[in-house]
Amino acid sequence: MGLKYPQYDYSLKHTETYQDLKYSLHRYLIDRVEEDNVPLNEWTPEQTQRYVHDHVSRYASQRQLAVTSYDLDDLTEEMINELTGYGPLQSLLADDQISDIMVNGARYIFLERNGKVEQANLRFIDDDHVLRVIRRIIAPLGRRLDESSPMVDARLPDGSRVNAIIPPLAIDGPCLSVRKFRKEPLRESDLLVYGTASEAMLEFLRKAVKYRCNILISGGTGSGKTTLLNILSRFIETQERLVTIEDAAELQLGHNHVVRLETRPPNVEGVGEVRARDLVRNALRMRPDRIILGEVRGEEVLDVLQAMNTGHDGSMSTVHANSARDALVRLEMLSALASFQGGIEILRQMIGCAIDIVVQIARFSDGTRRIISIVEVAGLRDGQFMLNELFGYDRVRKCFVVGNTRPSGQKFETDGGSLFLGEGGKTLG
Repeated sequence: MGLKYPQYDYSLKHTETYQDLKYSLHRYLIDRVEEDNVPLNEWTPEQTQRYVHDHVSRYASQRQLAVTSYDLDDLTEEMINELTGYGPLQSLLADDQISDIMVNGARYIFLERNGKVEQANLRFIDDDHVLRVIRRIIAPLGRRLDESSPMVDARLPDGSRVNAIIPPLAIDGPCLSVRKFRKEPLRESDLLVYGTASEAMLEFLRKAVKYRCNILISGGTGSGKTTLLNILSRFIETQERLVTIEDAAELQLGHNHVVRLETRPPNVEGVGEVRARDLVRNALRMRPDRIILGEVRGEEVLDVLQAMNTGHDGSMSTVHANSARDALVRLEMLSALASFQGGIEILRQMIGCAIDIVVQIARFSDGTRRIISIVEVAGLRDGQFMLNELFGYDRVRKCFVVGNTRPSGQKFETDGGSLFLGEGGKTLG
């Protein structure tokens, strides 16, 4: 950066001496703001920029720092972020190409850009600096973060999800994870552009939604499950009444007839928690045509399966699993953990009747995300799930392919089988 201080080089922002300068300048500005009784929250960005720039210039002059106008502008921007924003994270949050931000203590900030993880050329001053930013994020939500409550889930004003964990649970200092919320949600055309799906896949999924198939989207962390769920949800007719249930509201359906519900963690006293299961049960009393559950991860699985089996066809959800069969096994496991009283045969029969389609999506090593399998759950045989793979992805040839079977469920008989596009084993490109 070219900033000079006697016997020290501030050319690298991540050096300790540069962090010392930022710390002392930050303290200086806080003192000036308090002394002048400046209402920064009420000022326009232009007023704040002029005020901070004047004091940064004065600070540099008093300490005889050899700085250029570029250096002053750079420091001014960082100090504005410290005073009114989220410090080093402010520029990352403003970058639409960044989807995830991961802070591992004060020294290391990583980000995901275009599906690839890289280290940012930014850092915090120290652990207290990280804590200040985290507390600024959660302050409007009335959430608490200290040794007695060292973990927190929160949401930024733009909808981005935030998770923070601090010592003594986090050994190397406070850690922060931010899953950013897209200002412009992806659409089905974007899936074609990015190579996530083929036209035949999207046409099949569009009709599957139209014919009220119960769809389960399966995949790993960061594979794009919620994004795909959002896109499929927009295939639903606008006159249908939808109830969405999420831990952090992310779905953007573009429908008017939508009731959005969000779970609530316990308060400081450990009471007031509202679980996904509570919301699913409440949703059943709200006359929904479809229920869309952000993710199946606990005891709410039993209520969702019952809803799918008792008149709420066309419902959708996501689950963490590595394959379509693993997704169904996970539903079994979650049901067992929810103290399901019936036998395994009854449970599998209930799952087989509830789920029509499992869509498996994966994130590849190069950062791309693709639908690698679309599977029909065709019931049980000898106590095992019968799965028909309708579409797949050939990793060797790097192309989408059509399976060798046609959908056999009653819902697919609506158009005499024309719902299934292409010929068995055909390459889709």
